[in-house]
This record gives sequence, structure tokens and C-alpha cells, in this order.
Amino acid sequence: MSDDALTRLLREHDIWLGVERGVADNTRRAYGRDLRRYARFLSESRVTGPTEIGEHTVAAYVDDMTAARDDDGRPRFSPATVARALVAVRSFHRFCLAEGHAQGDPTEDVGAPRVPQGVPKALALEEVERLLDGIEGDEPSAIRDRAIVETLYATGVRISELVGLDLDALDLESGFLRVLGKGNRERMVPVGSTARTALADYLDRGRPGLAPARFARRGDIDAVFLNARGGRLTRQGCWMIIRRHGRRAGLADRLTPHVLRHSCATHMLDRGADLRVVQELLGHARISTTQVYTRITADRLRAAYDAAHPRARAGP
Repeated sequence: MSDDALTRLLREHDIWLGVERGVADNTRRAYGRDLRRYARFLSESRVTGPTEIGEHTVAAYVDDMTAARDDDGRPRFSPATVARALVAVRSFHRFCLAEGHAQGDPTEDVGAPRVPQGVPKALALEEVERLLDGIEGDEPSAIRDRAIVETLYATGVRISELVGLDLDALDLESGFLRVLGKGNRERMVPVGSTARTALADYLDRGRPGLAPARFARRGDIDAVFLNARGGRLTRQGCWMIIRRHGRRAGLADRLTPHVLRHSCATHMLDRGADLRVVQELLGHARISTTQVYTRITADRLRAAYDAAHPRARAGP
């Protein structure tokens, strides 16, 4: 494949991502970086056209990245980086297939390296209580912040789902939120009494102080959570609120909105909640995603057993 031909295809792929697939600019730039590395590999392999790229070519590229080492002998690319690069390569070849530049997709049966699944450590219940007790004050922003933290921990919703809530999605009398999750899948999420009280207080005393009509933009007037200018609170704004209160509670940089989501799931499973119930609560499409939490609770069970049972460990 000539450099000019490949450059042209890569440029067309980038346009295709933006126009046909609606991919965000940051993601397109990341794909571009990965595909430039792939293009260098193809050039070095003397591949002359997309029709010459087979499964063995793509597999060799994955092996090449996996085997790469730095000057100290450490892997140059992590499994997550290799897996991400393969996603970009798959996208490129699916573009080539869709646009008639190739007759097949050589990435179809190429597997990515296994990426260790990391789960943030859940907060202890005492840490959650310290966090919530530390959000003091009667000003609108403090009342809002209490409602945000209570809701994130009580429901396990994602930060994007929280800031996307509109007023008509709240049914505090019945104790449910209507949440729009990934893939535009809608689900009903129960809200505990403490979070319901915090939300009701926010709607009664906090939100009116943050929502002067002259500042409200179209689409923000129905938002549940508002910023100081009366607009819808953004993900970044919510993230900063959580981190600020985490530092005040002595949690340093451990606390993020996602940690509250993990804490909700872990604490429920610790107390006997059914895995399918937690799957529905979190909006996981696959039960395997939720099963990550069972390993956490199993570890806790093992540790508690080893510490408490007199014959759990062999001894003299």
C-alpha cells in the first residue's frame, strides 16, 4: 500500500467517523494516533493494499505491540493500550468494507489481550457517613451538594445520568427516578428515604435559589441539578463537587462519582441483595459486568472468616 493511498484512506476514515458515526473529536484524534502507528507497521511489512491485509497481518500487529519493550525491558504498551489500538484498527477495516475498499474484515476473529478489570475500592460505611455528615450549611449550593451525594450513593446512577435528570423524572412520593442510561435505555431506579428527603429539601429550598429565570437557558429550565448560574450542572461540575467534599471528609483523591456507584453496589451485595437486582439498579446490559462486585464481596467474606474463625488458619 503506497503511503499516499493509505493516507487518503485514513483521512476518509476520519471523516466517516465524524459524519457517519458521529464519533466525538477526542475519540477521533485517539483513533488517528493509533492508526498512524498501524500504518507504519503496514509500511514496514510491505503491504500494498487493503485487500492484502489478512487476519494474520492484524494478529502480527497485535503481537508486535505486545512484544515491544522499552530500554529497561518493560512492556512499551499496556494490555489496555493494545486493546484500544485494536478497536481503532477494527473501525478502519469496517470502514474499508463498508465503502467497498475491501471484500472482508480481517479483524473479525483477532482477539485483543486480556485487560485486567480494575474496580475502585468501595468506601467503608463509616466513610460514607463521614462524607455526608460533613456537607453542612443552608445555602442553596450546600443543600444541592447534599442531595447530589445522597442520590449518587443511594441509587448507584452514573454521573451522566444524574446531571441528565429532568424534573419530570422524579417521583419522590413513590420513591423512584426515571433514568436514561447507556444506549438510551430507560430504567426506573428506587431511591431510599434519606436521599428522598435530601432531594425534597433541595427542590424546596436549594434549587429555587439557583434558578433565576433570567439566567436559565433553553433545556436547562427543567434540569434537576443546577449550577450557580442557573444552568444545568455539567459532569465536570458535579465531579468537582464530589472531589471537594471528599477532600473535606479526609478521603483525599479516593472519592469520585464512580466510587460512590461502586460503593452502592458493593454495600448492597454485602447485605444480601440479589445480583440481578443490582444489575437492574446499575443499568448493566450484561450480568458479567455486575459479577465483578461478587469477587469483591467474596474477598471480604474470606477476610472476615479468616479473622474470626478459630480454625480458619493452620497453627501450632
